[in-house]
Amino acid sequence: MGVGGTLEYLSDLMSSGHKHKKRKQSQTVELKVRMDCEGCELKVKKTLSSLSGVKSVDINRKQQKVTVTGYVDANKVLKKAKSTGKKAELWPYVPYNLVAQPYAVHAYDKKAPPGYVRNVEQPPISGTVTRYEDPYITMFSDENPNACSIM
Repeated sequence: MGVGGTLEYLSDLMSSGHKHKKRKQSQTVELKVRMDCEGCELKVKKTLSSLSGVKSVDINRKQQKVTVTGYVDANKVLKKAKSTGKKAELWPYVPYNLVAQPYAVHAYDKKAPPGYVRNVEQPPISGTVTRYEDPYITMFSDENPNACSIM
């Protein structure tokens, strides 16, 4: 909780007599929306901007990525995006370095932007611990017998 959040919390505690109502959190919703031209892009942007609570709509047509920021619900944003007639889904990719290694080959997606892979839940192999770590750390580690192989 940041300083602003702490002050807000303390302020809420001090103001007695008022009912404490839950305030919506501002969030970012990322979608993958099929857009082929500038017209598609403008239609999606205009439609999503009309949702109540939306502060901004950013579109990266090359990645087919739409980022909606504001006091919104992810499911409502997705439903609104689909109302344009475009194929839409919640952003299905994660940066490659954040997935469990070794990465399952079947989950590679040729449509994924560079550096991203499809986010697929992998069933844990019993008796093993899934580690999420930066590949550069292990590349130069003392436990890595091939540490000098990149030199």
